Amino acid sequence: MSEHYHFDQILNRSNTDSLKWDWMNKFLPKAPKDALPLWVADMDFPVAEPILQSLRTCLDRNIFGYSYYRSEAYLDAVTGWFKRKFDWVIDPQSIYYSPGVVPAIGMLIRLLTAPDDAIIIQRPVYYPFTDKIINNGRQVVNNPLKIQNGRYEMDFENLEAHLKNPEIKGLILCSPHNPVGRVWTPDELEHVVELCKTYDKWIISDEIHGDLTRKSVTHYPLEVLCPDYKHKIITCTAPSKTFNLAGLHLSNIIINDPDLRTRWTEEIDGRLSVGMASPFAIVAAISAYNEGDFWLEQLKDYLDGNIRFVSEFFSTHLPKAIVYETEGTYLVWVDLSHYESDPVKLESLMLQKAKVALDEGYFFGPEGNGFERLNVACPRETLEKALNSMKTAILR
Repeated sequence: MSEHYHFDQILNRSNTDSLKWDWMNKFLPKAPKDALPLWVADMDFPVAEPILQSLRTCLDRNIFGYSYYRSEAYLDAVTGWFKRKFDWVIDPQSIYYSPGVVPAIGMLIRLLTAPDDAIIIQRPVYYPFTDKIINNGRQVVNNPLKIQNGRYEMDFENLEAHLKNPEIKGLILCSPHNPVGRVWTPDELEHVVELCKTYDKWIISDEIHGDLTRKSVTHYPLEVLCPDYKHKIITCTAPSKTFNLAGLHLSNIIINDPDLRTRWTEEIDGRLSVGMASPFAIVAAISAYNEGDFWLEQLKDYLDGNIRFVSEFFSTHLPKAIVYETEGTYLVWVDLSHYESDPVKLESLMLQKAKVALDEGYFFGPEGNGFERLNVACPRETLEKALNSMKTAILR
Protein backbone atom coordinates (compact mmCIF):
# COMPACT_ATOMS: atom_id res chain seq x y z
CA MET A 1 0.00 0.00 0.00
CA SER A 2 1.34 3.46 -0.89
CA GLU A 3 2.37 5.68 1.99
CA HIS A 4 0.56 8.84 2.96
CA TYR A 5 2.97 11.73 3.43
CA HIS A 6 2.65 14.52 5.99
CA PHE A 7 4.06 17.73 4.60
CA ASP A 8 3.06 19.68 7.72
CA GLN A 9 5.93 18.07 9.61
CA ILE A 10 8.48 20.66 10.83
CA LEU A 11 12.04 19.47 10.31
CA ASN A 12 14.97 21.16 12.03
CA ARG A 13 17.51 21.88 9.29
CA SER A 14 19.87 23.85 11.51
CA ASN A 15 23.45 22.60 11.80
CA THR A 16 23.12 20.44 8.69
CA ASP A 17 25.23 22.71 6.44
CA SER A 18 21.99 23.71 4.75
CA LEU A 19 22.56 26.54 2.28
CA LYS A 20 19.00 27.73 2.85
CA TRP A 21 19.22 27.81 6.66
CA ASP A 22 22.81 27.64 7.94
CA TRP A 23 24.54 29.59 5.18
CA MET A 24 21.85 32.18 4.51
CA ASN A 25 24.10 35.02 5.71
CA LYS A 26 26.81 34.19 3.17
CA PHE A 27 24.41 34.81 0.30
CA LEU A 28 22.06 37.29 2.00
CA PRO A 29 24.50 39.10 4.29
CA LYS A 30 21.89 41.59 5.49
CA ALA A 31 19.59 38.84 6.76
CA PRO A 32 19.27 38.46 10.54
CA LYS A 33 20.37 35.04 11.75
CA ASP A 34 16.85 34.30 12.95
CA ALA A 35 15.17 35.22 9.65
CA LEU A 36 12.76 32.69 8.19
CA PRO A 37 14.25 31.50 4.90
CA LEU A 38 11.80 31.44 2.00
CA TRP A 39 14.48 32.21 -0.57
CA VAL A 40 16.57 29.56 -2.35
CA ALA A 41 14.50 26.96 -4.20
CA ASP A 42 14.73 23.81 -2.17
CA MET A 43 11.95 22.30 -0.09
CA ASP A 44 11.60 21.89 3.67
CA PHE A 45 9.94 18.51 3.15
CA PRO A 46 11.42 15.02 3.64
CA VAL A 47 11.88 13.12 0.42
CA ALA A 48 9.82 10.11 -0.58
CA GLU A 49 10.33 6.94 1.43
CA PRO A 50 11.35 4.82 -1.59
CA ILE A 51 14.19 7.27 -2.25
CA LEU A 52 15.27 7.15 1.39
CA GLN A 53 15.23 3.36 1.26
CA SER A 54 17.36 3.33 -1.89
CA LEU A 55 19.90 5.57 -0.16
CA ARG A 56 19.95 3.29 2.90
CA THR A 57 20.60 0.34 0.62
CA CYS A 58 23.41 2.25 -1.05
CA LEU A 59 24.86 3.10 2.36
CA ASP A 60 24.80 -0.56 3.35
CA ARG A 61 27.13 -1.40 0.46
CA ASN A 62 29.91 0.12 2.59
CA ILE A 63 31.88 1.22 -0.49
CA PHE A 64 31.41 4.51 -2.32
CA GLY A 65 33.78 4.33 -5.24
CA TYR A 66 33.58 6.04 -8.61
CA SER A 67 30.22 5.55 -10.29
CA TYR A 68 28.93 6.12 -13.80
CA TYR A 69 25.40 7.03 -14.77
CA ARG A 70 24.80 5.28 -18.09
CA SER A 71 23.54 1.94 -16.81
CA GLU A 72 20.46 0.43 -18.42
CA ALA A 73 18.58 0.82 -15.13
CA TYR A 74 19.37 4.53 -14.96
CA LEU A 75 18.55 5.33 -18.57
CA ASP A 76 15.34 3.29 -18.38
CA ALA A 77 14.26 5.21 -15.29
CA VAL A 78 14.83 8.60 -16.93
CA THR A 79 13.27 7.74 -20.28
CA GLY A 80 10.38 5.93 -18.58
CA TRP A 81 9.48 8.96 -16.47
CA PHE A 82 9.34 11.39 -19.38
CA LYS A 83 7.40 8.95 -21.55
CA ARG A 84 4.80 8.40 -18.81
CA LYS A 85 4.48 12.03 -17.79
CA PHE A 86 4.90 13.92 -21.06
CA ASP A 87 4.73 11.33 -23.85
CA TRP A 88 8.30 12.32 -24.60
CA VAL A 89 10.33 9.54 -26.22
CA ILE A 90 13.93 10.38 -25.36
CA ASP A 91 16.77 8.64 -27.14
CA PRO A 92 18.91 7.25 -24.27
CA GLN A 93 22.01 8.24 -26.20
CA SER A 94 20.96 11.89 -25.92
CA ILE A 95 21.09 11.90 -22.08
CA TYR A 96 24.20 13.55 -20.65
CA TYR A 97 25.10 14.07 -16.99
CA SER A 98 25.81 17.41 -15.38
CA PRO A 99 26.15 18.18 -11.65
CA GLY A 100 23.34 20.70 -12.09
CA VAL A 101 21.35 22.68 -14.62
CA VAL A 102 23.20 25.93 -13.90
CA PRO A 103 26.64 24.34 -14.49
CA ALA A 104 25.23 22.83 -17.68
CA ILE A 105 24.02 26.23 -18.88
CA GLY A 106 27.46 27.69 -18.21
CA MET A 107 29.13 24.90 -20.17
CA LEU A 108 26.65 25.15 -23.03
CA ILE A 109 27.22 28.89 -23.31
CA ARG A 110 30.94 28.18 -23.78
CA LEU A 111 30.30 25.44 -26.33
CA LEU A 112 27.68 27.24 -28.41
CA THR A 113 29.13 30.74 -28.50
CA ALA A 114 32.38 32.68 -28.75
CA PRO A 115 33.47 35.57 -26.51
CA ASP A 116 31.36 38.70 -27.06
CA ASP A 117 28.56 36.77 -28.76
CA ALA A 118 25.10 37.66 -27.46
CA ILE A 119 22.39 35.50 -25.88
CA ILE A 120 18.73 36.35 -25.28
CA ILE A 121 17.02 35.95 -21.93
CA GLN A 122 13.50 36.98 -20.87
CA ARG A 123 13.53 39.04 -17.70
CA PRO A 124 12.46 39.05 -15.00
CA VAL A 125 14.16 35.66 -15.06
CA TYR A 126 16.24 33.29 -12.97
CA TYR A 127 19.32 35.38 -12.27
CA PRO A 128 22.03 32.71 -12.86
CA PHE A 129 21.19 33.05 -16.57
CA THR A 130 22.57 36.59 -16.47
CA ASP A 131 25.53 35.61 -14.31
CA LYS A 132 26.61 32.72 -16.51
CA ILE A 133 26.38 34.78 -19.69
CA ILE A 134 28.36 37.72 -18.30
CA ASN A 135 30.91 35.65 -16.39
CA ASN A 136 31.71 33.71 -19.55
CA GLY A 137 32.42 36.90 -21.48
CA ARG A 138 29.20 36.95 -23.52
CA GLN A 139 26.59 39.67 -23.90
CA VAL A 140 23.10 39.66 -22.37
CA VAL A 141 20.24 40.73 -24.62
CA ASN A 142 16.91 41.15 -22.83
CA ASN A 143 13.59 40.26 -24.40
CA PRO A 144 11.49 41.38 -21.43
CA LEU A 145 8.21 39.72 -20.64
CA LYS A 146 5.22 42.02 -20.68
CA ILE A 147 2.18 42.08 -18.45
CA GLN A 148 -1.14 41.98 -20.27
CA ASN A 149 -4.43 41.71 -18.40
CA GLY A 150 -2.65 40.69 -15.23
CA ARG A 151 -0.66 37.90 -16.91
CA TYR A 152 2.92 37.68 -18.12
CA GLU A 153 3.29 37.16 -21.86
CA MET A 154 6.20 36.95 -24.27
CA ASP A 155 6.89 39.93 -26.50
CA PHE A 156 7.30 38.14 -29.84
CA GLU A 157 7.77 41.31 -31.86
CA ASN A 158 10.70 42.33 -29.69
CA LEU A 159 12.04 38.76 -29.75
CA GLU A 160 12.07 38.65 -33.54
CA ALA A 161 13.78 42.02 -33.74
CA HIS A 162 16.60 40.64 -31.59
CA LEU A 163 16.84 37.32 -33.41
CA LYS A 164 17.57 39.14 -36.67
CA ASN A 165 20.88 40.28 -35.18
CA PRO A 166 23.69 37.93 -36.35
CA GLU A 167 25.65 38.58 -33.14
CA ILE A 168 22.89 36.85 -31.18
CA LYS A 169 23.45 33.12 -31.25
CA GLY A 170 20.53 31.80 -29.24
CA LEU A 171 17.98 31.98 -26.45
CA ILE A 172 17.81 30.59 -22.92
CA LEU A 173 14.16 29.72 -22.33
CA CYS A 174 12.81 29.24 -18.81
CA SER A 175 9.93 26.77 -19.09
CA PRO A 176 8.08 26.80 -16.69
CA HIS A 177 9.20 30.32 -15.97
CA ASN A 178 11.02 31.23 -12.78
CA PRO A 179 10.05 33.54 -11.10
CA VAL A 180 6.77 34.59 -12.75
CA GLY A 181 5.25 31.09 -12.67
CA ARG A 182 4.02 30.91 -16.26
CA VAL A 183 3.68 27.52 -17.91
CA TRP A 184 3.94 28.37 -21.59
CA THR A 185 1.20 27.14 -23.91
CA PRO A 186 1.91 25.04 -27.02
CA ASP A 187 1.15 28.07 -29.23
CA GLU A 188 3.64 30.23 -27.34
CA LEU A 189 6.37 27.61 -27.43
CA GLU A 190 5.83 26.80 -31.11
CA HIS A 191 6.04 30.51 -31.91
CA VAL A 192 9.41 30.73 -30.12
CA VAL A 193 10.73 27.78 -32.12
CA GLU A 194 9.46 29.11 -35.43
CA LEU A 195 11.27 32.40 -34.86
CA CYS A 196 14.48 30.68 -33.81
CA LYS A 197 14.22 28.37 -36.83
CA THR A 198 13.76 31.34 -39.16
CA TYR A 199 17.00 32.93 -37.94
CA ASP A 200 18.87 29.67 -37.21
CA LYS A 201 19.37 30.13 -33.47
CA TRP A 202 19.81 27.44 -30.83
CA ILE A 203 17.61 27.21 -27.72
CA ILE A 204 18.61 26.09 -24.24
CA SER A 205 15.31 25.09 -22.63
CA ASP A 206 15.54 25.01 -18.84
CA GLU A 207 12.69 22.68 -17.87
CA ILE A 208 13.79 21.83 -14.34
CA HIS A 209 10.37 22.82 -12.92
CA GLY A 210 8.41 20.87 -15.55
CA ASP A 211 7.04 18.30 -13.09
CA LEU A 212 5.87 20.98 -10.65
CA THR A 213 2.78 22.38 -12.33
CA ARG A 214 -0.59 22.91 -10.74
CA LYS A 215 -2.95 19.96 -11.00
CA SER A 216 -4.96 21.63 -13.77
CA VAL A 217 -1.95 22.76 -15.82
CA THR A 218 0.18 20.84 -18.35
CA HIS A 219 3.85 21.42 -19.10
CA TYR A 220 4.92 20.81 -22.70
CA PRO A 221 8.56 19.86 -23.35
CA LEU A 222 9.83 21.99 -26.20
CA GLU A 223 11.32 19.05 -28.04
CA VAL A 224 8.01 17.17 -28.00
CA LEU A 225 6.20 20.07 -29.65
CA CYS A 226 8.90 20.76 -32.24
CA PRO A 227 10.77 17.51 -32.96
CA ASP A 228 11.94 18.73 -36.35
CA TYR A 229 14.09 21.37 -34.62
CA LYS A 230 15.38 19.20 -31.78
CA HIS A 231 18.96 19.27 -33.10
CA LYS A 232 19.02 22.97 -32.11
CA ILE A 233 17.21 22.46 -28.77
CA ILE A 234 19.11 21.44 -25.63
CA THR A 235 16.75 20.53 -22.80
CA CYS A 236 17.89 20.74 -19.17
CA THR A 237 16.05 18.45 -16.75
CA ALA A 238 16.70 17.11 -13.26
CA PRO A 239 15.01 15.24 -10.42
CA SER A 240 16.39 17.84 -8.02
CA LYS A 241 13.51 20.33 -7.85
CA THR A 242 10.82 17.68 -8.26
CA PHE A 243 12.01 15.36 -5.51
CA ASN A 244 14.05 17.72 -3.29
CA LEU A 245 17.40 16.19 -4.24
CA ALA A 246 19.36 19.33 -5.17
CA GLY A 247 22.24 18.51 -2.81
CA LEU A 248 22.92 15.25 -4.65
CA HIS A 249 23.99 17.21 -7.75
CA LEU A 250 22.55 15.38 -10.72
CA SER A 251 20.82 16.66 -13.83
CA ASN A 252 20.09 15.20 -17.25
CA ILE A 253 20.92 17.33 -20.27
CA ILE A 254 19.23 16.19 -23.48
CA ILE A 255 21.52 16.81 -26.46
CA ASN A 256 20.48 15.61 -29.93
CA ASP A 257 23.06 17.22 -32.20
CA PRO A 258 25.96 14.77 -32.81
CA ASP A 259 28.59 17.49 -33.05
CA LEU A 260 27.46 19.13 -29.81
CA ARG A 261 27.46 15.72 -28.10
CA THR A 262 31.10 15.28 -29.08
CA ARG A 263 32.08 18.75 -27.89
CA TRP A 264 30.12 18.28 -24.64
CA THR A 265 32.00 15.05 -23.91
CA GLU A 266 35.33 16.67 -24.71
CA GLU A 267 34.51 19.52 -22.31
CA ILE A 268 32.96 17.51 -19.47
CA ASP A 269 35.29 14.53 -19.53
CA GLY A 270 38.33 15.68 -21.47
CA ARG A 271 38.90 19.13 -19.96
CA LEU A 272 36.99 19.25 -16.68
CA SER A 273 36.57 15.60 -15.58
CA VAL A 274 33.17 16.28 -14.02
CA GLY A 275 31.19 13.62 -15.88
CA MET A 276 30.73 11.09 -13.07
CA ALA A 277 27.78 11.18 -10.70
CA SER A 278 27.81 10.18 -7.04
CA PRO A 279 26.52 6.64 -6.36
CA PHE A 280 23.94 8.20 -4.02
CA ALA A 281 22.71 10.52 -6.78
CA ILE A 282 22.31 7.64 -9.22
CA VAL A 283 20.30 5.36 -6.93
CA ALA A 284 18.17 8.27 -5.69
CA ALA A 285 17.33 9.34 -9.24
CA ILE A 286 16.42 5.79 -10.29
CA SER A 287 14.14 5.42 -7.29
CA ALA A 288 12.60 8.87 -7.77
CA TYR A 289 11.72 8.26 -11.40
CA ASN A 290 10.52 4.69 -10.84
CA GLU A 291 8.74 5.06 -7.49
CA GLY A 292 8.17 8.75 -6.85
CA ASP A 293 4.76 9.24 -8.51
CA PHE A 294 2.65 8.84 -5.39
CA TRP A 295 4.76 11.22 -3.32
CA LEU A 296 4.75 13.80 -6.11
CA GLU A 297 0.98 13.76 -6.47
CA GLN A 298 0.59 14.40 -2.74
CA LEU A 299 3.25 17.10 -2.87
CA LYS A 300 1.43 18.89 -5.67
CA ASP A 301 -1.80 18.82 -3.66
CA TYR A 302 0.01 20.40 -0.73
CA LEU A 303 1.74 23.01 -2.88
CA ASP A 304 -1.56 23.91 -4.54
CA GLY A 305 -2.97 24.49 -1.06
CA ASN A 306 0.00 26.64 -0.03
CA ILE A 307 -0.28 28.74 -3.16
CA ARG A 308 -4.00 29.31 -2.55
CA PHE A 309 -3.20 30.22 1.06
CA VAL A 310 -0.69 32.86 -0.06
CA SER A 311 -3.11 34.36 -2.58
CA GLU A 312 -5.95 34.50 -0.06
CA PHE A 313 -3.68 35.94 2.64
CA PHE A 314 -2.57 38.85 0.48
CA SER A 315 -6.10 39.45 -0.79
CA THR A 316 -7.37 39.67 2.79
CA HIS A 317 -4.54 41.43 4.62
CA LEU A 318 -2.49 43.26 1.96
CA PRO A 319 -4.99 43.87 -0.83
CA LYS A 320 -2.74 46.30 -2.73
CA ALA A 321 -0.29 43.48 -3.42
CA ILE A 322 -0.54 41.78 -6.80
CA VAL A 323 -0.03 38.02 -6.61
CA TYR A 324 0.61 36.54 -10.04
CA GLU A 325 -0.91 33.17 -10.77
CA THR A 326 1.62 30.41 -10.21
CA GLU A 327 0.93 27.86 -12.95
CA GLY A 328 4.22 26.06 -12.35
CA THR A 329 7.08 25.93 -9.79
CA TYR A 330 6.62 26.29 -6.03
CA LEU A 331 7.56 29.97 -6.21
CA VAL A 332 5.08 32.83 -5.87
CA TRP A 333 5.79 36.18 -7.54
CA VAL A 334 4.30 39.12 -5.65
CA ASP A 335 4.26 42.81 -6.57
CA LEU A 336 4.53 44.84 -3.35
CA SER A 337 5.37 48.12 -5.06
CA HIS A 338 2.11 49.72 -3.91
CA TYR A 339 3.46 49.42 -0.37
CA GLU A 340 7.16 50.09 -1.11
CA SER A 341 8.47 50.72 -4.61
CA ASP A 342 12.12 51.29 -3.71
CA PRO A 343 13.77 47.85 -4.01
CA VAL A 344 16.47 48.65 -1.44
CA LYS A 345 13.91 49.83 1.12
CA LEU A 346 11.68 46.84 0.36
CA GLU A 347 14.56 44.45 0.94
CA SER A 348 15.37 46.13 4.25
CA LEU A 349 11.71 45.98 5.25
CA MET A 350 11.57 42.22 4.61
CA LEU A 351 14.90 41.38 6.23
CA GLN A 352 15.16 43.79 9.12
CA LYS A 353 11.51 44.35 10.06
CA ALA A 354 9.74 41.18 8.94
CA LYS A 355 12.80 38.96 9.42
CA VAL A 356 11.85 36.96 6.36
CA ALA A 357 14.53 36.11 3.80
CA LEU A 358 13.19 36.11 0.24
CA ASP A 359 14.67 36.27 -3.23
CA GLU A 360 14.30 39.98 -3.91
CA GLY A 361 12.60 40.89 -7.16
CA TYR A 362 15.50 43.03 -8.33
CA PHE A 363 17.72 39.92 -8.39
CA PHE A 364 15.81 38.92 -11.54
CA GLY A 365 16.44 42.21 -13.34
CA PRO A 366 15.08 45.74 -12.98
CA GLU A 367 11.69 44.44 -14.14
CA GLY A 368 11.48 42.87 -10.68
CA ASN A 369 11.87 46.10 -8.70
CA GLY A 370 9.19 46.19 -6.02
CA PHE A 371 8.57 42.42 -6.24
CA GLU A 372 9.37 39.50 -3.98
CA ARG A 373 9.72 35.80 -4.82
CA LEU A 374 8.37 33.51 -2.12
CA ASN A 375 9.38 29.85 -1.89
CA VAL A 376 6.23 28.17 -0.54
CA ALA A 377 7.65 24.62 -0.42
CA CYS A 378 7.50 24.55 3.35
CA PRO A 379 5.01 23.49 6.03
CA ARG A 380 1.93 25.68 6.22
CA GLU A 381 2.85 26.74 9.75
CA THR A 382 6.17 28.18 8.53
CA LEU A 383 4.48 29.92 5.62
CA GLU A 384 1.78 31.46 7.82
CA LYS A 385 4.38 32.73 10.28
CA ALA A 386 6.38 34.36 7.48
CA LEU A 387 3.32 36.00 5.91
CA ASN A 388 2.14 37.39 9.23
CA SER A 389 5.59 38.85 9.83
CA MET A 390 5.52 40.45 6.38
CA LYS A 391 2.06 41.89 7.03
CA THR A 392 3.11 43.37 10.37
CA ALA A 393 6.24 44.94 8.88
CA ILE A 394 4.42 46.44 5.89
CA LEU A 395 1.49 47.86 7.85
CA ARG A 396 3.47 49.10 10.84
